[in-house]
Amino acid sequence: MHTLQDIGVVFRSELGLALRNRIGIAIGLIQPFVYLLLFGPLLTQALPGGRNPWLFFVPGLLLQLGLFGTGFAGFNLIPDIRSGFVERLRVAPISRLAILLGRVLKDAVVLVIQAVPLIVLGYAFGMAANPFGVLASVALILITGIGLASLSYVLALALPNEWLFAPTVNSLAIPLLLLSGILLPIDRGPAWLDLLARLNPLRYVVNAARALFAGQLGTTVYIGGLVAVALAGISFAVGSRLFGRRTA
Repeated sequence: MHTLQDIGVVFRSELGLALRNRIGIAIGLIQPFVYLLLFGPLLTQALPGGRNPWLFFVPGLLLQLGLFGTGFAGFNLIPDIRSGFVERLRVAPISRLAILLGRVLKDAVVLVIQAVPLIVLGYAFGMAANPFGVLASVALILITGIGLASLSYVLALALPNEWLFAPTVNSLAIPLLLLSGILLPIDRGPAWLDLLARLNPLRYVVNAARALFAGQLGTTVYIGGLVAVALAGISFAVGSRLFGRRTA
């Protein structure tokens, strides 16, 4: 019960700070909106078999939003490390689990806030997505975002400097983006590229999200769900361990 109360305190504090930064939330939407408006129409002729480009592209953009939104979540931790806030937690009567989980849950809520207008715009463009599939897909991407946010906080603890943190995250995020098939069908590329893409967990998540948007439920969805849960579980376990050491 004490841990739940601590999680609530951290979550409300972090969420309040995030919601007051409305410009920051809006800026996070700029890149996927630009892709949707300027790149999405090109897919009408590029996709095989006359596939609906929005059913293909919008789930990918939601994952892209999660990748870059939660992937850079560690930025918010770096000032706390620099100011000595994280070190002062050594003497604070607060659950070490709550320190990370409260922040991660805040990142998940912000991701939902940013995802809603993107989905609405997709419907406006003619995305005939299954509503229940959309909700399930958002939940899947949220789970993935929790894992990515946890990894981002781990990276911030290891590299508590913006000049090191930003290029490192970009160096990791760009290959993950390109090898996930978010922008184009990865299976239409050369065999070696497809093989590399199979090592990327985000590929399975985005394939599952697309299947859910189309109202399909099968092996693709189950595999994507298992990958997302495994990523979130492992990442959060590692993050909790490192936070516990840092504040012990």
